Amino acid sequence: MPIEPDTKNWTWVLEDRCPECGFDGRTVTFDEVPGLVRANAAAWPAELARDDVRERPDDATWSPLEYGAHVRDVHRVMAGRLELMLAEDAPRFPNWDQDATAVEDRYGEQDSAVVAEELLAAADRTAAAFAAVRDDQVDRPGLRSDGSAFTVESLARYYLHDPVHHLADVRRPRA
Repeated sequence: MPIEPDTKNWTWVLEDRCPECGFDGRTVTFDEVPGLVRANAAAWPAELARDDVRERPDDATWSPLEYGAHVRDVHRVMAGRLELMLAEDAPRFPNWDQDATAVEDRYGEQDSAVVAEELLAAADRTAAAFAAVRDDQVDRPGLRSDGSAFTVESLARYYLHDPVHHLADVRRPRA
């Protein structure tokens, strides 16, 4: 059975605590994001080295490998969005269909060791990009394809939720 596409608008994590993973974007400062991204990324290689890395806990949930590949790509996409926000005035982000990408790129068939290396590299690149943002750039705007508006600062907190949430997903006890 294929995974149901995630159609939720997760921007609410900027205003409230996520009941599933505990992330509270209201408590995270912009300056903390790079370190938190790197700390989260450092936990992924162990998850991607698990014996059950390719196993889905149920038909509706990705395997740790699929989550890892997704998180790697989230880092890459968010780095691109940050670059756009710093280079253009109020850019509209290209749409990214994460579910189509998972299927097209065959997340579940990728080499977990390669995914771990690529995830670490992408996280480091994105963390460095956010760390390099000047104080006069944190309020620069950008728009998601659905019209959700972000500043560089709110994009950083929104982005951080994704790897935090998915690390909790892969660490959740199996039924």
